[in-house]
Amino acid sequence: MQVHEILGEPTGGGRRVGVVVASFNRVITDGLLAGALEALEAAGTEQVTVVRVPGSLEVPLAARRLAQTGYDAVVAIGAVIKGETDHYEHVGSQSIAGIASVSLSSGVPVGNAILTVTEFEHARDRSLPGPANKGLEAAKAVLAMVDALEKIG
Repeated sequence: MQVHEILGEPTGGGRRVGVVVASFNRVITDGLLAGALEALEAAGTEQVTVVRVPGSLEVPLAARRLAQTGYDAVVAIGAVIKGETDHYEHVGSQSIAGIASVSLSSGVPVGNAILTVTEFEHARDRSLPGPANKGLEAAKAVLAMVDALEKIG
């Protein structure tokens, strides 16, 4: 038996990446954006377009438009924090389902940095500078997926 393993590398050379950022909970999403931009720059990404939308529910539509217009990858950024009602569950699940749908229907990788947390502190911890920043993780993951898909053919 012959086994061929494909491993995507998070390289950005020649890539055109869109980043969609929800403005709601901006103190968190700005930190996630900074992490994503750090990862994209470190990977040598040549062109990055940042699109700001009102909230996490609007992220999938903007991600879809970027995917339709020739971007190699999209990073989706938002922060959904539990309040006194179950509204956050609906916003979180629909936002994440929406970006998954964009990726599957377009064939363009969409990295998920939409946080769904019960406490503000949890979101803050995941948006601080450093290797645990979820924006940074999503950007690296999406670049690795572009590379893996290219290697698959």
